[in-house]
Amino acid sequence: MDFAAARVKMVDNQIRTTDVTDLEILRAFLNVPRELFVPAERRELAYIGAEMPLGSGRTMMEASPLAKLLQLVEVRLGDKALDVAGGTGYAAAILSRLGAQVTMLESDETLAETARVALAQAGASAEVVTGPLNEGHSAAAPYDVILIEGAVDTVPQALMDQLADRGRLVTVVGYGNAGMARLFVKDGDIVSDRFGFNCSLRPLPGFQKSPSFVF
Repeated sequence: MDFAAARVKMVDNQIRTTDVTDLEILRAFLNVPRELFVPAERRELAYIGAEMPLGSGRTMMEASPLAKLLQLVEVRLGDKALDVAGGTGYAAAILSRLGAQVTMLESDETLAETARVALAQAGASAEVVTGPLNEGHSAAAPYDVILIEGAVDTVPQALMDQLADRGRLVTVVGYGNAGMARLFVKDGDIVSDRFGFNCSLRPLPGFQKSPSFVF
């Protein structure tokens, strides 16, 4: 299979057509070999416009929503970035290509090890760490950019605390048809957020609201 040609088709048919216009993001998706980050038996399906099962109940986000989230968060050269729920490392590789200093957090040890291998094969620079996703990785904080790869009920305070001043966090809040990509920006002790676009992603475990008692 001609993976290079498949990447061009992915960018032209899945990413450009969904209002992604940032040239650096388009170049990153053209240059990162997505096939390295999917299970070997599924590599010929790496560029279809759908989520990719990774095992352990996890999936790789399809290219279009990932590109739109990265455009929304406006990654800048030299930004310190935390990729939460990085799976096998594809988004971390894109962030690296955009010039960020990347820490990828994954809770699954097998996926984390797969990510280390795939990132090395792709020539991407990222530190892969393991731990609870909803706790972030305070050792490398503060971060200019935090990407949460999945849908959440709420963003944990631990992650907000790890944002730098003027840092940006992007994720999808809500599930299914109610899912919305939102950008959070920290200014001193104040965090504001705004709507980005409608988006449906798989929910991440550990990011649900605690049930409240109702009379």
